[in-house]
Amino acid sequence: MESAHGGRAAEPVYRPVLAGRRGELEALAHLDQVAAPLLAPVIDVHAVEPCTVDLVGRLPAGLLPSVDVSALPDGPQSELVRWGVPLVPVIGLAESNRRLVAHGAAARAYAHRAVLRLRIGQDRAGPDATTSAVERAWRLARLMPEQCDLLIDVGDVCCPADIRLAEPRVRRLAEWARRHAWRSVTVAAGGMPPTLARLPIDEPVRLDRFGWQLWQRLTDLGVGYGDYGVCCAVPGAEGPGDRLPTLRYTTDEAWWVYRWSRRGGRGDERFADLCRTLVAAPHWPTAGAGFSWGDHEILRRARRSAGAGSPSNWIAWSTSHHLAHVLAALLPAEREQRDEPWHAEGRSGRPHARGDPHRRAG
Repeated sequence: MESAHGGRAAEPVYRPVLAGRRGELEALAHLDQVAAPLLAPVIDVHAVEPCTVDLVGRLPAGLLPSVDVSALPDGPQSELVRWGVPLVPVIGLAESNRRLVAHGAAARAYAHRAVLRLRIGQDRAGPDATTSAVERAWRLARLMPEQCDLLIDVGDVCCPADIRLAEPRVRRLAEWARRHAWRSVTVAAGGMPPTLARLPIDEPVRLDRFGWQLWQRLTDLGVGYGDYGVCCAVPGAEGPGDRLPTLRYTTDEAWWVYRWSRRGGRGDERFADLCRTLVAAPHWPTAGAGFSWGDHEILRRARRSAGAGSPSNWIAWSTSHHLAHVLAALLPAEREQRDEPWHAEGRSGRPHARGDPHRRAG
């Protein structure tokens, strides 16, 4: 693979499935030109807010998002070609004829490709029926197989039993996928619980990353890696949350969830205490604030250089660290580069990073 600065563009190695909310999109917006070509995010849109299209359009150069509007009713908002921003449409097997035609128009308007999303919990037909469904999608969207990336979406994987159940299903689908000339094949799975309200407060809580464990058992298939970031894979399952200051911090095999009570002090003070506890933990990266934009923002709060922020900010910072951590795990050379600290700001006022795939906030 060539560097993103070299002659040919780097191929994506990571396909996170992220909710189309401000927090997740803010994390993507802080990716720089090194990391952006290495990610191919799928953005799930369940409601088009006034800022949604604007935030998607402001993502960094080199980052071409795939957008899934299957949760939206038919209408202008679900016709991605009307958004007027570069993107890749995500096609489901159960899409209407009208929407498949619209997705084809969006594919030809921007990248001349699409993502076909096969959800193993919903698309349970046999191999011949699945082939018929994808051929219908290709025909109506006027796309060839080699113009499509296949996303095998496992959904939630919440325990070892889920891994044992999902693995043979994914292997059967991977075998079926070999019938066709896909651009790529990726397996994505989540694992974050739908609610964190029952977890202890004022202490870090370890949660296994079962989706990552599943993918490690599938590496012999040569499939790409995807996940649901730091959020639950079930749409709408998380609800409004309890609004306690919360960070979801990714490590190699687990998330460490920090939920701090507001009792005993103001929100800013409690969040500063949360961040101080995190930066003192063994899983705080060697590069510290230089590891990602999110880590930089967490350290600022630990030093009380800024306020506590909002739930949207907490998701943004957690997601930023998660994206950096996954890239470092998938590309060992990136891990070595991230362990080098940031240097002082240059004359332009922007900080310099050696190989760090996120830019520091100004």
